[in-house]
Amino acid sequence: MKQRHIILIIALSLLFALSAQSQNAEGGTSQGKIVFAVIENGDTIPIIHLPEVFVFPKRFSNPKDQQRYDKLVRDVKRTLPYAKMVYYTLIETYEYIETLPTDKEKEKHLKRMEKELFKQYKPELKKLTLTQGKLLIKLIDRECNQSSYNILRAYLGSFRAGVWNVFAGVFGASLKTEYDPKGKDALTEQVVVMVEKGMI
Repeated sequence: MKQRHIILIIALSLLFALSAQSQNAEGGTSQGKIVFAVIENGDTIPIIHLPEVFVFPKRFSNPKDQQRYDKLVRDVKRTLPYAKMVYYTLIETYEYIETLPTDKEKEKHLKRMEKELFKQYKPELKKLTLTQGKLLIKLIDRECNQSSYNILRAYLGSFRAGVWNVFAGVFGASLKTEYDPKGKDALTEQVVVMVEKGMI
């Protein structure tokens, strides 16, 4: 029992020494790092929160699958920032229109905002490929927990949402498309998580 106690103390001492050393190397102090701890049966046990680690299987048996995967990575990196921007814009817009006193003012603000966003992002969005456009629709559903069609319907009304959906349909897309992270979009979800964590 005493040997286990000594080994634990030595291991903890090494951990704290390494932590202090890495802080010194980064220009920190030699004070060490403050961590929470619990005392159990007379032993002090530090509580250290480690970052989440994701491990995904390699599943490419041929170069064609690898090419498809590389294309997916490229497309996710291109479209994910837009999906996140839509999410933050929705939150800001909702919070702002809640401060407006009348429905008329809310409608006026939404129309003005639609014009401004269209003017600002149309040149960039026109550069997306059809595959990237379809992926963006799915990623918007992922970020906002609702389809692009439902978002448009809530803010612009059923008629205008329908018009946009018909327009998307001309290109073989649907604004009602939902994201399926545990099914057909499982590989996309892996890529999204890895991009968000800075792993790729």
